[in-house]
Amino acid sequence: MNQTKQKHVVITGASRGLGRAMAEAMIEAGHTISGCARSAESMQALQQAYGEQHRFDSVDLSSQAAIDDWCKHVIAQAGAPHLLLNNAGVINTNAALWDVDPAEFQSVMDVNISAVFHTIRGFVPAMIEAGEGVVVNFSSGWGRSVSPEVAPYCASKWAIEGMTQAMAAELPDGIAAVALNPGVINTDMLQSCFGGAADNHGDATSWAKQAVPYLLSLNADHNGQSLSAPG
Repeated sequence: MNQTKQKHVVITGASRGLGRAMAEAMIEAGHTISGCARSAESMQALQQAYGEQHRFDSVDLSSQAAIDDWCKHVIAQAGAPHLLLNNAGVINTNAALWDVDPAEFQSVMDVNISAVFHTIRGFVPAMIEAGEGVVVNFSSGWGRSVSPEVAPYCASKWAIEGMTQAMAAELPDGIAAVALNPGVINTDMLQSCFGGAADNHGDATSWAKQAVPYLLSLNADHNGQSLSAPG
């Protein structure tokens, strides 16, 4: 896939943190964005800021029906994505596993695993038909190691690693699926589990300056790899 041509990039979790930073950097680089997040206010603000060339929708990523509908509308408007960034994620409140509320555990699984599955179902057939595209499923350092009090989040990201590698073995030539550890970035999610110590890490905008060119460079040769963002 040619890094220099204009690409259609789909980003989940585009309202804040890494998702918003990637969307803004991709637009600045001349690419077309279809983004979603739960926050209607944030999506409306991004739509107004960047105009009709791009698409920003409020989508409940815990709902299969909402994701299916969104995928259909995105493909109808902009075609299959060249780059699908399954970035949206939530983390549990710090707690020992046996103290985690069951509803909170299920919410982590719904957004971090099930939503990725549903976006893959929604977009990958069109990518296969187009004969090109890269799926990036956002993992974590905690998808390759563990830490206390975030067991549900760790479980979800270990699942992403396994699901991505299995999917990669199923894809035809020309398409790739990779798991990406973005690194440790000062976002709301990191603040929730690190507290003030999160301030010792770089912010999402600085991260995106290196990460976005890297993401745009990914191609079919990377299929099945577990990667880490630069920096």
